Amino acid sequence: MQDVSDFDAASAPIDGMGLWILRRLELRIASTPRFRAEVTARTWCSGVGPRWAERTSQLHVNDRLCVEAVSIWVHTDPERGVPTPLPPGFDAVWGASAAGRKVSARLSHSSPPPAARRRAWPLRATDLDVVGHVNNAAYWAAVEDELARRGCPRVRHAEIEFRTGLDLADAVEIAVADTDDGFAAWFCVAGDVRASVLVGCEACRTI
Repeated sequence: MQDVSDFDAASAPIDGMGLWILRRLELRIASTPRFRAEVTARTWCSGVGPRWAERTSQLHVNDRLCVEAVSIWVHTDPERGVPTPLPPGFDAVWGASAAGRKVSARLSHSSPPPAARRRAWPLRATDLDVVGHVNNAAYWAAVEDELARRGCPRVRHAEIEFRTGLDLADAVEIAVADTDDGFAAWFCVAGDVRASVLVGCEACRTI
């Protein structure tokens, strides 16, 4: 999902585009592609805000929709690291698919409950991306670890929200609590929530 999104943004004929920082991602997983299945990826801008944009991406095997992702990306000044207005020319490239739809970058996950189970989650140098921050995909490693502890149930829905992110020197603690259909997890540093995840699990077919 991140690869096809990055290619779409990097290949756009726009000058002066900043960095896109992931704010929120929701995954809806109807079925899991088999190993080496031929997957077709599609992505488009599905909404905009003053300093962010929503992207919808889909993975198909043949004509079957396997995974759909809806994400909010914040347009950020690469030098100051702060949100900045969408670049000139954005509407000419992605405006048609967004169709004027306005979206919010507000986060919705709650804080961890006092009874949440907690454990340390050490970071590795390989978790860092090209700008020195923990890569978006690295957060899912902790989710995979929790799924393994639960007998590796199939995931049908997952969403992650980023508040301030993580750095390599951070002493990260994972807080986990059960939900009605799976579990929630929070990435915390000295009690401060940096990111959070909701995961819904059930039997899921493989095609």
